Amino acid sequence: MKILVTGGGGFLGRYVVKKLLARGYTVRVLGRSERPDLKEAGVDVIQGDIRDAKIVRAAARGAEVIQHIAAKAGVWGSWEDYYQTNVIGTRNVLNACKELGTQRLVYTSTPSVVFNGEALQGVDENQPYGKDWLCHYAHTKRIAEEEVLSANDPDGSGLRTIALRPHLIWGVGDNHLIPRVVDRAWAGKLRIVGDGLNKVDVVHVENAADAQIRAQVALERQEGCGRAYFITQGEPVVLWDWINDLLQRLGVAPVEKQISLKSAYRVGAVMEGVWKTLRLKGEPPMTRFVATELAKDHYFDISAARQNLGYQPAMTTEQGVEELVAHLKG
Repeated sequence: MKILVTGGGGFLGRYVVKKLLARGYTVRVLGRSERPDLKEAGVDVIQGDIRDAKIVRAAARGAEVIQHIAAKAGVWGSWEDYYQTNVIGTRNVLNACKELGTQRLVYTSTPSVVFNGEALQGVDENQPYGKDWLCHYAHTKRIAEEEVLSANDPDGSGLRTIALRPHLIWGVGDNHLIPRVVDRAWAGKLRIVGDGLNKVDVVHVENAADAQIRAQVALERQEGCGRAYFITQGEPVVLWDWINDLLQRLGVAPVEKQISLKSAYRVGAVMEGVWKTLRLKGEPPMTRFVATELAKDHYFDISAARQNLGYQPAMTTEQGVEELVAHLKG
């Protein structure tokens, strides 16, 4: 069986590819880079952009399943960039599935699709989609997720789809989340936003990749199709305690200075305005979305993933932290 993984050269994508190869699948990857290491592992690598419909169609030809992981992540950038990659790119995948008869599609979404600026405490998939978007990533992923789920054929004879919502993926190989936190802490630029007691869900990359495989198997069995699933460690962490524990293990001074959510939100609004007006490169040090996410609870009920997908976080948070610390120190 041939599987296409879009974004297979990225952080989560590589773990998914590894698991697919271990199961004996033939794997093809679509991405913007050549990825010679994946080629050496026996992966068919197609270099191209998810925004190019012809490239997507060529990559999807012969694939029985598509793991659509490619996306433009982050909290800053133009609407057009996010829309073209996350929405148009996903439409290209959906169109390729329909034109080529591909019957199974696992879409990697995000819990940010239900972002509404408020605390989210143990909510399940009945939580409505968000509103009053503060970042284009969340908004465009919501549009794409809804279209993927709407494309599911309820009688199972056509395209079957599942959307996964992994939250704050971390682990060895992460080049975005943990490294940025550590770098800012080293530079003394990290601040606790709010009272420092907010609980959030995280998910180790091994568990997130396992969820992708389990969703694929569920589609093969025609179980749990046409819906989204939150994917986490199953137990939230106190965000700032967790960050400080990680920093201390790495020999970095814990974060002690605090800023209120109101002040951080105001700073974020000002910085967003400055970055837009002056067209500065990179992301602002603070945005309204980041301020809100760093200060409020956001954790989720994964009962549906456990029941319908058989998902169970195999890598514990403590095991993952020990592995990551050893890797970063090594």
